[in-house]
Amino acid sequence: MKTSYTIEEINDVLQGELIGHTTQKINGPEQLQNANNNHITFVGSVKYVKFWADSKACAAVVNDNLKIEAGDNRAIIKVKNADLAMAKILELFNQPAPVFDTDIHPTAVIHETAKIGNGCKIGANCYVGKDVELGNEVILYPNVCVFDETIIGDKTIVWSGTVIRERCIIGSNCIFHTNVSIGADGFGYRPSNDGRGLVKIPQIGNVIIGHFVEIGANSCVDRAKFSSTIIGDGCKIDNLVQVAHNSVMGRSCIMAGHSGLAGSVTLGDGVIIGGSASIKDHTNIDSGATVGAGSGVMNDVKAGQTVLGYPAQDARDMLKQWVAMRRLVKK
Repeated sequence: MKTSYTIEEINDVLQGELIGHTTQKINGPEQLQNANNNHITFVGSVKYVKFWADSKACAAVVNDNLKIEAGDNRAIIKVKNADLAMAKILELFNQPAPVFDTDIHPTAVIHETAKIGNGCKIGANCYVGKDVELGNEVILYPNVCVFDETIIGDKTIVWSGTVIRERCIIGSNCIFHTNVSIGADGFGYRPSNDGRGLVKIPQIGNVIIGHFVEIGANSCVDRAKFSSTIIGDGCKIDNLVQVAHNSVMGRSCIMAGHSGLAGSVTLGDGVIIGGSASIKDHTNIDSGATVGAGSGVMNDVKAGQTVLGYPAQDARDMLKQWVAMRRLVKK
């Protein structure tokens, strides 16, 4: 793997507008304030332009709508979207994944009925249960459990500590980070007839996860009471997120850290849920809607709407209320 690049080599990848020049070899990307003279940084917003002059970075990737000078022995690459361009640079410097000395570690326990695809790698102390099906090039890092009758598609990566319960269906090219829980029992209880306790409601459904889904560390997707909890293609779920039983997420939804869906919530396509937001059970959030961080959604949200606050309301209305309250407090 190459460890340093010239500014011209990096621009060959980005295909941006190169302004200025630097003779410095670039050894990696770094934030503006932390960069050294062998780093490339990025400026994606006007509020960060002021930090460029004092930064030690020899180069920067810059949104093409910003006014910024390269400087002496420094270069800038103007692109349409600096964030996406930096993703390409990060790929250049990305370290290889941990190495497997053997494709299937001798301490892995694999049921004789399991079907293991070509090129799979299964780490130490993994468990693969009865009638499990792994597609081609699936990677299970050490200490992963995949229980009976689960199906996992091609090239899905499952990091250590993750547990995938029985009868779940996982698509291809997914990434589950450390200690993810897929298919644990949904939270279902009802008061007993004598009023002296709670009766557990059996959760006999499963979880279905589409293709290209990524789920962050310590997040949970619970199995359905019946039918399926569904995560659509391309959804991205942050760390410490809860998706409760029978919830359905459309395609390419985003859920930020500490957010949660109660039971039977339905999200359309492209819904964005901000950090620490909570969604009440049996709520529908239509395609393209955004829920602000820390909000509590009690009612359905229309397509394309942005809601904010607790209880969540249209963001513009909520901001007006906050302004009015501040004026009252000042009086």
